[in-house]
Order: sequence, then structure tokens, then C-alpha cells
Amino acid sequence: MAVKQLSIFLENKPGKMNEMTEVLAENGIDMRALSVGETEGFGIVRVIAADPYAAATVLKDAGYINKLTSVVIVEIPNVPGGLNKVLKIFTEEKINIEYIYALSGERTTEKACMIFRVSDHRAAEAALTRAGIKVLTQEDVAEL
Repeated sequence: MAVKQLSIFLENKPGKMNEMTEVLAENGIDMRALSVGETEGFGIVRVIAADPYAAATVLKDAGYINKLTSVVIVEIPNVPGGLNKVLKIFTEEKINIEYIYALSGERTTEKACMIFRVSDHRAAEAALTRAGIKVLTQEDVAEL
């Protein structure tokens, strides 16, 4: 059920992000979410793509170092406390959150979609499903 996220290692210099996204655009790769974390000299660009395997292949062929990892994407009620409900489940299940970012797409204003990189995505998915929280699949992401 987990969604594949692409982590791309990118030199932290003007134009490098443009070059990388141009490779994706030229190959018809549609990004659904994007997060950038920087360190001195390099950044890690995290991408949720409609077709993560195609994205990984075209980037590798263009010389970009990248890696596919599993993340959990959930629909959260877009109300005060909506995110807290999910975080409470992770706390109760002792699931560590490595990072979080948002996903945009053609969802309703009543729901927000959040991406979680967690210590155990299978346990997270099971706990969220038991709590009645919708966990998105790769197919759901492709349809956004």
C-alpha cells in the first residue's frame, strides 16, 4: 500500500533544480508533491510522481543520483486537530516520524493529504486503517 517517493541528490547551486525538473518535464513525468531539504553544498529533493519508476529511470539516465523509498500518504480532515489525530496514532503505536510534507492535488477543501516518512510504514498503514483514516495507494496518487 505504501507510495514510492523519489529522493534526488542535487548540488545546491543556481539552476540545478531547474535542470532536474526539466529532465522530468521533457519525459512527461508529472510531479504530485515536492519537498527540498538542504545541507551545505547539496540538497535532497523529495518527489512524489505519478509514475515513480519512470521518474527514477529518466533521472538516473540523466546522471542524477536518486533512490526510491516508501512513504505513507494519508487524507486528513482539513479542520483544527486533523493532523494531531494522525500524530497521536503514531505516538500510541511508537512509530517514529522522520519527516512530513504536504501533497497537493485535486482533492476537496475538506481534506488535506500529508506525506509521512516513518520508521515502519507497514505498522503505520495498519494503525491508520484501523483508526478509519484513508491511506492513499500509488494508484490513488497517479489519479490526482
